[in-house]
Amino acid sequence: MPTGYRKASDLPQVIPVFPLDGALLLPGGQLPLNIFEPRYLNMFDDVMAGERMIGMVQTRGGDDEARPMLAPVGCVGRVTSFAETSDGRYLVTLTGVCRFHIGEELPVLTPYRQVRARFATFEADLQEGVVPDAFERTPFLSALRRYLDHRGLDIDWASAEGAPADALINSLSMALPFEPGEKQLLLEALSLADRRDALIALLEIDAAMDDDGPPSIQ
Repeated sequence: MPTGYRKASDLPQVIPVFPLDGALLLPGGQLPLNIFEPRYLNMFDDVMAGERMIGMVQTRGGDDEARPMLAPVGCVGRVTSFAETSDGRYLVTLTGVCRFHIGEELPVLTPYRQVRARFATFEADLQEGVVPDAFERTPFLSALRRYLDHRGLDIDWASAEGAPADALINSLSMALPFEPGEKQLLLEALSLADRRDALIALLEIDAAMDDDGPPSIQ
């Protein structure tokens, strides 16, 4: 995944964060966002005047519903598409750059939250994707088909059969309707091979479940 960043120290060490449960951004992936809350409109105004980098994170609940605890790992993305609608919303696309650990949340005067990001653990995200060893596409697609049939969903199978392994694994991780905890599991998988294994497990567990409710892996 070519970017203008080659090592962790090239990335901004303080970044604004956008907490959004169920939204997963992975390195190289593209996440469309519809921005309408005033504090996040303000955030995007600020980032567009700077490095255009925003950290996508999920939350972990807590006592303060207005300011929930942040999950420990997120992914920073760069604004690669930006448009303003006639009613004042922003239509934005973030392209994932690198995952990060939250070092600390900073006391700031901005209406949006900012953190000190620690990228070192995930520096490999800045390099070209490495295809997992022994990626057996046929059983993987079989597990995917069972999952989709169980959920009543469908995809472009020609694209799935021809896509590079890394793009297939990451795009499915981002797009499929997993629970927030399951999305976090996929985000925190250290390597692409780990994410593949976690994704297969989620597909197989869901397909084996009755219709009483979705499975959850925390």
